[in-house]
Order: sequence, then structure tokens, then C-alpha cells
Amino acid sequence: MEAGAGCGHGQLFLLSLLFLLLAGPPAPRPAGGQLRYAVPEELEHGAFVANLGEDLGLDVSTLSARRFRIVSRAGARQHLEVNLENGILFVNERIDREEVCEAGGTCLLHLQLLVESPLELYRVEVEVLDINDHAPTFPWQEYVLEVAESAVLGARFPLESAQDPDVGTNSVHTYRLSPNGFFSLEVQTRSDASKFAELVLERALDREQQRAHRLLLTALDGGVPERSGTAHILVTVLDANDNVPAFDQPSYGVSLPEDAPAGTLVIQLNATDLDEGPNGEIEYSFSGHAPPRVRELFHIEPRSGQVLLKGPLDYERTSLHELYVQAKDRGPSAVAVHCRVLVHLLDVNDNAPEVTLTSVSTPVLEDAPPGTVIAVISVLDRDSGDNGRVSCEVGPDVPFELRSSFRNYYTLVTTQALDREVVSEYNVSITARDMGSPALLTRSTLTVPVSDVNDNAPRFLQPSYSVYVMENNAPGASICSVSALDPDCQQNAYLSYSIADGHIHGMPVGTYVSINSDSGHMYALRSLDYEQIRSFQIQVQAQDAGFPPLSANVTVHIFVLDQNDNAPVIVSPMPRNGSVATELVPRSAGPGYLVGTVSAVDADAGLNSRLSYQLLQATDFTLFSLSPDTGELRTLRSFLEQDATRQRLVVQVRDGGQPALSATVSLLLSVVETMPQTLSDFSEFSLPPEASSSSPVTLYLLVSLGSISFTFLLAILILTAIRCRGERRSHQGGGCSPPRCHCCPGSRPSSDGLKTSNLTAQPPAGTTAATCLDVPVGGPPGYCYKVCLGPESAQSDFMFLKPCSPPRNNEKDPGKRSQPGQHLQVSKQIKQPNTDWLPPSAQRPALKRYQIRHCGNRGSGWKGGCGDGEVISNAVLN
Repeated sequence: MEAGAGCGHGQLFLLSLLFLLLAGPPAPRPAGGQLRYAVPEELEHGAFVANLGEDLGLDVSTLSARRFRIVSRAGARQHLEVNLENGILFVNERIDREEVCEAGGTCLLHLQLLVESPLELYRVEVEVLDINDHAPTFPWQEYVLEVAESAVLGARFPLESAQDPDVGTNSVHTYRLSPNGFFSLEVQTRSDASKFAELVLERALDREQQRAHRLLLTALDGGVPERSGTAHILVTVLDANDNVPAFDQPSYGVSLPEDAPAGTLVIQLNATDLDEGPNGEIEYSFSGHAPPRVRELFHIEPRSGQVLLKGPLDYERTSLHELYVQAKDRGPSAVAVHCRVLVHLLDVNDNAPEVTLTSVSTPVLEDAPPGTVIAVISVLDRDSGDNGRVSCEVGPDVPFELRSSFRNYYTLVTTQALDREVVSEYNVSITARDMGSPALLTRSTLTVPVSDVNDNAPRFLQPSYSVYVMENNAPGASICSVSALDPDCQQNAYLSYSIADGHIHGMPVGTYVSINSDSGHMYALRSLDYEQIRSFQIQVQAQDAGFPPLSANVTVHIFVLDQNDNAPVIVSPMPRNGSVATELVPRSAGPGYLVGTVSAVDADAGLNSRLSYQLLQATDFTLFSLSPDTGELRTLRSFLEQDATRQRLVVQVRDGGQPALSATVSLLLSVVETMPQTLSDFSEFSLPPEASSSSPVTLYLLVSLGSISFTFLLAILILTAIRCRGERRSHQGGGCSPPRCHCCPGSRPSSDGLKTSNLTAQPPAGTTAATCLDVPVGGPPGYCYKVCLGPESAQSDFMFLKPCSPPRNNEKDPGKRSQPGQHLQVSKQIKQPNTDWLPPSAQRPALKRYQIRHCGNRGSGWKGGCGDGEVISNAVLN
């Protein structure tokens, strides 16, 4: 039995510890430019091996961040591991040298150490030192040895050898035989330095005296402490078979390719025996200590001595097989003789290269410089010689190449700048080919995605945008959409739209339009008016979400299209005192006499502003004619005695829009014998000086007009004071500020007051008023303009011109509005005229004088200056 069988695993640990104490800590030994350490086998988990961080000169604090690790093949056992906190190499699991290295000799563990940022590769060899952890063992616990009694003195009987998995001095060192009177023991050494024992007959045997002899054979190794194994030998004394078989040679050698099929003849053994009959018939078999692996691979024909291949061979696992064969005759007291057969395997290129991606750094930034390491690739071929030499290359048309750093290790690096917008992902084909014949190759594909960098600014689909918007659009309506593209991806391609700061007619551009930052849709924030603004442009910016962000600008031209939303405004003749316009016509006027010119303006443009004049009503249509283009009112014939002295005309001015808008003015023509020196509602007429002093009719008219004007002015002052006081109370009770009616009592009347014309127009349907403010203007005493704010608008709309006069008999409430026929109603403020249409030159002096009289005699109480109608007149005349 095995000596020391009662010792447990703890004794192995004590032996390992004792070995470390005697040998000292393992010191790094350079081996061909790499570190080499030595460590005994059977150490417990966590046992110290080496301080790699110190020996490699690495900063221990960065080992974890740099992913310092041991690279091993998939499925391989990890006997050693690195502590990333202190850089110490320690035992991860128990190392059994006899399991790790099946063959004898030096047992090395090859470690590949990898550290990133930057990428570095180290090679370390750890030699596993043998300890005496195995005792010698025999194949059987008891041997039966048959010895003929005729055996001569000095005859040698080979015994089964003991096996010890340990190597060196820890393997079988010697044998010892228990004391007896017949046999001695001699220890022999084979060519491979292994030991075996032979029994030597020292005294003649006598079967009749002793038929059997019991011996104890002990095998001892050379370790400290010494281990041993025993076997019992039973020597049976037989009758004489005095010849033993003999092999042609004690050892045979044969070469065999590793891809030889099963059943291949390995060798034909031959042994001879000089005896005859059964004593000369030889049987072949494996000796008792042939390892199981040999019995699995080879088979011996007992009678012929042929050694045949039984299982598949693998040169990469074992290149040499040692077969121990014995031959024994069939006679009594047969003695077995032994020989050794060495089977050398020949390497065949039967292993394709293995490609392993040790470390992959993907994705790679598209602005990575050439030479950036993408991956570390290891290549392994288990064959030997040329069959194991491997070359590695990448496919064509990719911006990558392989660089060899160590033997069978390559780094995949970039060769040129990348552009994700051109190629977003590369499939790199890596081909590993050995040098065998025929050559074997392996292809592996590595997918390298390219990460985006914000290197592309947004780009609008158009260099500029032109947008046409119809005026009077609804606020908040979409007017257009801009769109930009960014070839980048993810957040670098996410675009947000905005409008650059600026002003349009003194107002921030943000009060006119807005833009949806995500979709690029633009919206009008206010209703546009062609008469106020014809066109404007804005700058739209598209900016991505990258870092740093990139942007692009585009100009958006917005053109406002005209609508026929302004009715013509009659500027001459101007009605007097809210009634009709009057004019004197001499009875002596002949056909074609120019009574006056009706002048009007339209703030629209194009066809919407082209005006035509029409005589709607007349006392006698045969007496007057109206030019449809110029508005000139002329007589068709001379006045007759039966013609009425007062001729009433209604003139309509219509624009060319669809639908057409119009305005009307009523004219009262008085036929007189002589013309007084007064200013016509159409224009100023120069009368002869003598006419003003000699005509009694003129004197009568002047006295009457002065009396009536004084009485009328006094009544207006009284009614205005009463009305202003009442409206102030009503507005204070209703929550609105009291209206201020500066109605002309404090202003000095103009000397031309009797000559000032007044404007009369029809009100639009559905007009409602909210808050009103009476504002004085220069004109006949006792008149004021009423400015009303509608509830639906934040603008002041000039809506009513109302005389501050006492209410008529049919008006029950002085605070109520006058009827449409008694005052002027204008739905909108008078807007900037279109210069596409100009009044005839004959009408311009009257318009000029109207402007001067209307704006020049205003009181200081109205802060607005000239109204929009005066601006129109001024624009037309200039």
C-alpha cells in the first residue's frame, strides 16, 4: 500500500509552504524580453506569486481603470489572477503540475497581460515547480512470479516498475526488498533515467522444500520528506522451462503521421524462444504499467505481435508515445521479457489558425487620427513548424491595417481619416493563413461602427424662401415652412429653428412672426396690412444640438398681397357742417362749364385702387355730366328759366376690386345770377373786387351768415358742456375712463372756417363702437372727431366724425350716436394711399388747400397731429 496514505490535503499545503520558505519568494527572471516567475504546485487560493505592478513599472492606482487583465483562450482554466488593487499575481485555483503538464520536463504557464489606454501587451511565464505530493505506486498490489526450480543462480527477473507522477528527484529513486534467503534486488536505470528493479536469484530453489516465497517490494522517491509505495511479490517455484523469449532488440522506434487512420500497422514485433511446443509459443501483450492512454490508442495482436493503431492521434497533444510490450511463452514457469516501442508522431497541417479578438475598442470616432488602435487580435495555430507559422491580413478597400506587435499578436489600426456620413459601419474581414501545404486559413469578420462627430452644419433645402401672404390674415395662421437637413446623426442632427433678432418698421420681428422650433413652421402673429407694409424679410436660423453646436441661416422674404379692403375716400368736395356739399353755379354758365371736380383716393393697390365716377342721382340728368375717369362735373347745356335754382346731385366713386367698394357724396348746386366772393366746396374762385362791394345780395348773405353762425356757436358751447359732464358721469360708473371732448370752444375760429369742406361717407354694416373719445380738429367751430376703440381690436380705429351740436328733435338721448345720415362713419382709419394712382393735375390744388386748412388750424389739445386722411392727401399731392 502507499506510504503516508493517511496524510490529508493539509499536509500538501504544509509541504508547499515549507518549499516556499526554503526557496524564498519567486523573483522575476527575464526570459527573452519577458518576465518569468517560479511557483510551486498545490498552493492554496490567494497564494502570492509576484508583484506584477511593480515588476512591470505600472501605476497600481490606474490598473482597474486601464482594465489590466490576463488574456486566456476561451474555455481555458484560469490558474492565476491579478489583484487590480495592488497589482499582485496570485493563485486563483490549485495548480496540479501533473495535470497541467502531462509530459515531463519544465512546466510553464504562458500568460498574456493586457492593459488599455494606451494599449500595451506583456508576456509573462510562470514555471510550476514540482513538489513531492505523490507517492510511488505499483500497478498491482500483489505480483505472482513463477520461477522454475531449474533457474540458475544469478538469474534476473524483471519486476513491474512503480510509477510516480512527480518529476526529478521527487520521482522513483530506488527500490528496496524485504530480507530473504533466496533473492536479492538490483535497481537498473533506463535510457530515460527511469528506475526499474530486478530480482536476482542468489540461492538455488527447491520446489520440494518450499513451493512459494513471499517478498515485499518497496519503491522510494527522492523527495523531502521521502514517500514510498509497496507491492507484495509471490514467487511460485515451477518445474523447469529453461528458455525465455528474446526480442530482436530491446527498444524499437517508429514514425507515424498523426492523421493515420485506425487499423494502421505501427510495428511488427518479433521475439523468439528456443524451447519447443507450448514452451516455445509466444504471446505478446502490454506490460502492466502501460498507461491507459496507450491502451486506448494502440492494440497488440497476442499471437502475431503486430502493434495496430486503435484510436486517433494528435501531434499537438503528445508527439511521442512510449509502449512497453512483454513477450511470454506458453510453457510452465513462463518468464516474460520486455521491450520498449517509441512511436514518434509526424505533424500534419490539420489545424486551421484560430483568430481571437482579445480587445475591441468600438465604436471609433470619425475624427480619430490615423494610427488609432481599434482591436488587438491574437492568432494561434496548434500545428508545428511551417504548419504553425501564421500570416494575418485584412480585406481590401477598408481604411484599416494590421500591425504585428508580438509573435501571433496583431493590432488593427486606422490608416486614414473616417467619415461617418460616407460609411457609417465597416465589416473588416481578417484572414489568418498558415504556411502548411496545403495552407489552411480562417476568416473572421469584425464590425467597426463609426461614431458621429458634429462636423456638418445644417443646410437649408433652398438658398432663400419667398412667401406670399394675403393681407388681413388671421393671427396665428401658418404662412410657410422652412426645412433644413443635417447629415450627422442622433443629437448632432437634431435641429431647432429660431428667428434672428431684428426690427420691422421699428418693431421687433418677434411681434410679426414666430416659428416652431421643432418643425420649422412659421406663423403670423398679427394681421398684416398691405397698406402699412408691403414686404419684409427675416433671418431664420437652424442650429443642431451637437457640441459645439453648428448653425446655418436663410433669408425668408415675405410679400403681403393686397385685398380690396379699403373703400374709396372722397376728399373733395367736403360737406359743410355734416350736411351736403354746396356750390354756386352762375346761371350764365354755358355748356361744358366746369362746376368742380370730385376727388377721391383708395389706399389699395392695382385694380383695387383704380377709381371710376358715376352720377347716381340728379335733379335733372340733362343738365350735368360727370367724367368717369377724372371726376370733372360739367354742364351739358345752358340754364333755362324753368330749371330749378337748386340742383341736388349724388356722386358715387367705385374702385376696381372684386367685390367693388364705393363711396358717395351729395352735392347741392345753387344757380345764382352772380357769383359771390366766397370759397367753393370744390375750389377757391376769384371774384372781381367790385362785385363784393356793390351787390346787395352779397351783403345780405354775409349778415345772415354771421348771425346764424354766432347763434349756432353759442348753442354748441352750451350743449357740449352739458354732454361732457353727463358722459363723464356715465363712464365713471361703467369702469371706463371718462371721455374728453375738446370741442373747439377754446380755440379761435379760422378765418376760412366758412370755406372748409367736410367729409361724408356711408358706414360699413355691422360696425359697433366700444369706448369713444372726442378729439378736436381744426374746422368750423363746434365740431370734433370721435375716436372709438372696438372691443376686438387693440388699435384706435377712426370710426366716427360727429358734430358736437345739440341733439335734433328726433333724438331722445343726447348721449346716443347720431344716425348714419347725420355724421360720417369710416370703418377703418384712412391708410397710406397707393402711388399707383394719382389724381389729375386739375384736382391737386383743391386737395392741397384741403390739407393745409384741415391740419393747419388744429388746437393744441389733439396730440395726434394730422390724421391718416391728411397723410393720404399729402402723399397724393406730393
